[in-house]
This record gives sequence, structure tokens and C-alpha cells, in this order.
Amino acid sequence: MTVRVELTDRFHEAAAQWADERVMTEAAALESKAEQAVLEIEHLVTGAHEVEFEIEDGVLVYEPSDDLAAFLEEQAETAGIEPETVLALHVDLFAGAFLSEDSTGPDDPGVTADFDPNPNPGGR
Repeated sequence: MTVRVELTDRFHEAAAQWADERVMTEAAALESKAEQAVLEIEHLVTGAHEVEFEIEDGVLVYEPSDDLAAFLEEQAETAGIEPETVLALHVDLFAGAFLSEDSTGPDDPGVTADFDPNPNPGGR
């Protein structure tokens, strides 16, 4: 199943912010943000660490793994929408991930000195 997802204005705005923060072109940032989103989604469902996709005129073209395709179809059936719409919603959800305003640092009140981002390093 090949899925085509039109990237939203919200996604394009997040990519523009990513470009500004990383001093890169907007096209490179759009690809980077799309990779982040698709990889996070695929990883959450299947544990994958790599994805391949294309962006054609503002449209993400992706061939999900069999497990992700089944997951999208199940969610689509439950919601009464198309699998492409399910993936589009998930991709848009991840648009703002990893932007500076979403990150925490040691000066943030919710972060303690003994914070360990990888509490189980031997368990991976």
C-alpha cells in the first residue's frame, strides 16, 4: 500500500521553524521533519529505525511496513475514514516534535538534576 499525504500548513510552518533553528533550506527541513514524523510513527508501531519516503510537490509518498499498513487500516475502519487520513493525522501530530519550544533543558523547573533520559541503558 502506497500512501500519499498532503502536508498541512502546520507541517510546513514547523519545517520553516526547523530550517531557521538548524540553518538549513526549507526543502531540507521539510524532508527532515517528514522523516522524523514517519520514523516516529513507524517506530512506535513496528520498532523500525529507518524509513524511506519521497516528497513530491508538498505530498509525502510513503510505503508503510505491513504492520503499519495493518494498523492504519484497523484505525481507519474504526474511525470510518481512509488509512491515508489516519497517517495524515499522525504525521501532522508530529509536526511540532523536536522544535526548540517543545524541548526541555536543565533550567526548566520540571527537570531535576538526576534526570536520566535513558534510565535503562542495558535494556535496549
